[in-house]
Amino acid sequence: MYPTLVALHSWMRWLVLISLLFALYRAYTGWLGKKTYTRFDNSVRNTTVTFLHIQFLLGLGLYFVSPLVDYFLHHFKEAMHERQARFFGLEHIFVMLLSVVIITIGSAKAKRKRLDKQKFKTLAIWFTIGLLLILSSIPWPFSPLISRPWVRLF
Repeated sequence: MYPTLVALHSWMRWLVLISLLFALYRAYTGWLGKKTYTRFDNSVRNTTVTFLHIQFLLGLGLYFVSPLVDYFLHHFKEAMHERQARFFGLEHIFVMLLSVVIITIGSAKAKRKRLDKQKFKTLAIWFTIGLLLILSSIPWPFSPLISRPWVRLF
């Protein structure tokens, strides 16, 4: 179960990032270009948030079966001084939860705005903050202390 969840979580990350970047592209071009907020823009917003929520649920499932997190939870005092254990046991899930909350709030706020420019602006601001948080907490292959491969295989 653990290897399958890790692989799904790894692959889903790319769907989240691609959809989030596309949503931001639509939001910024709509906001700055004074465009009309269309059904397509609404679908992009909704799809992005759906992918994000699926990814978070996969990550949550992974959190409860991960041997690294299990070590962190059962050896908290020692694990807090170990970079990888602390990252996956505390930092990663906290920052990702925060980003999910921020993006979800931004999506809900944008949905309720009346003017197209306000919808785009709200999405642009909240989704940008969420994206920056996500990017800061992904264990990239080039990270010196917490590196993981670009994609995990099943």
